[in-house]
Amino acid sequence: MFSFLHMASFTMKIHCFQRNFSFSSSALVPVQLPSRMETHFWYILPDEVKSATLLNQYLDILSPCEKENVLRMHGDNLKKSALLARALVRTTIARYQINSQVSPTSLKFRKNIYGKPEVDWQNHYDRNPPPLHFNISHTSSLIACGVTLDSPIGIDVEEKQRTTKNNILSFARRYFSPHEVESLSVISDPEIQRQEFLKLWTLKEAYVKALGRGFSAAPFKNFTIRFRAATKGHLHLSGNSNSKASEIIVESSDDPKTLTSNWQFALLELTGSHYAAICKEKYDDTVEGKGGVPMKLTVRKTIPFVEDQCISGKDALVLVGGL
Repeated sequence: MFSFLHMASFTMKIHCFQRNFSFSSSALVPVQLPSRMETHFWYILPDEVKSATLLNQYLDILSPCEKENVLRMHGDNLKKSALLARALVRTTIARYQINSQVSPTSLKFRKNIYGKPEVDWQNHYDRNPPPLHFNISHTSSLIACGVTLDSPIGIDVEEKQRTTKNNILSFARRYFSPHEVESLSVISDPEIQRQEFLKLWTLKEAYVKALGRGFSAAPFKNFTIRFRAATKGHLHLSGNSNSKASEIIVESSDDPKTLTSNWQFALLELTGSHYAAICKEKYDDTVEGKGGVPMKLTVRKTIPFVEDQCISGKDALVLVGGL
């Protein structure tokens, strides 16, 4: 836990990292831009960030408006979560701009009409910035940022132990499509039903965020998430090309026969405690006669300025099947 002392700094009431680190923006390791069929997924575990020096450095790279928003949060945990979320976005995007000398502090952001954040390159000195897209999602125990090139992306993360105040089916009837409600209703085991509900919710959140609209402009009842057997090479994780999950598709409730086929999904289980859903626009190489290109996914756990770890193909990352 930590307490803010004033608008510029705070201290922590817990022990710092046992190792000695030198915190500097130069410690951000440059990362090659993702290919057009690739998604980079970065995440941070707030409980692992325990250094007051490091948290103060994160605060220093935020814009004045971001600092104000962080500091007005009620409660130490909410402040820390908001701080880490903004710091993760800034340090992640800056990694892809190192050769252009873009620092995390200099990045500017704007929102679309629905409130989805975007990088604002309009007044930047780099006249040809890469067309990066990003999206962020967080719980109290995990914060994630997804990055793609030239392709809209939406992500969502949820704790597997998350509960709802209402009965699962009652909640689903309020927000989900008839097919999704029916799929959940045939599951007799309450815990399995709850887990499948969370998977659907996470995927639907990622989809509306990829659309750039959010829940209010794209109600969950207006579309259905379906699972079907994966085609060969449908999805693979860097370092583990044999990993596959059920193919996930979305269809409009207005015309169930029409599949919205220009979106790709991935549903992951992270650290055994969270579900993470990724939705990105497909990179279609039909001009070269190859058809839709399978998604490639690279997952990294990070503590910005301290360490990065590629976890793809490890036990901490599992591709999840469908209902």
